[in-house]
Amino acid sequence: MNNSNNNTVKELNVLLADYHLYYQKLRNFHWNITGRNFFELHLKFEELYEDAKLKIDEIAERILTLRAKPISNYSSYLTTSSLEEAETNLIDHEMVTTILNDHDILLKQLRIVTKEAEAAGDEGTLDITGTYIADLEKTSWMLNAWNQKS
Repeated sequence: MNNSNNNTVKELNVLLADYHLYYQKLRNFHWNITGRNFFELHLKFEELYEDAKLKIDEIAERILTLRAKPISNYSSYLTTSSLEEAETNLIDHEMVTTILNDHDILLKQLRIVTKEAEAAGDEGTLDITGTYIADLEKTSWMLNAWNQKS
């Protein structure tokens, strides 16, 4: 593996850690949502964590495709990720705001991965990051619209 791929793998592992914390946060919110928006957000959080679970697998497999090892334990995720764990007692709007903040962090890391993949001429990783960026931007727009005060 050349040095450019090493940088891409390093940043993909950060993205992998970020997605693991994001996934667990979505599970937390799915389990702990209460109130008038329960049905709507319970389903939305499930949709988001199922999507994150698929992305976690794709990121790890991309790292393996680049002939490297994905980090694979929670202690590494916690020390590598830029995301923070969430409390279980947040209310609906706080949960959505937390997710939107996480999307900003994920988008920042996706752009770092994109920059490294471009430098390495890594089209496979670029295909992944472009799709993930578009997905997160659209989801963020929708969650932000939901989170506005009427």
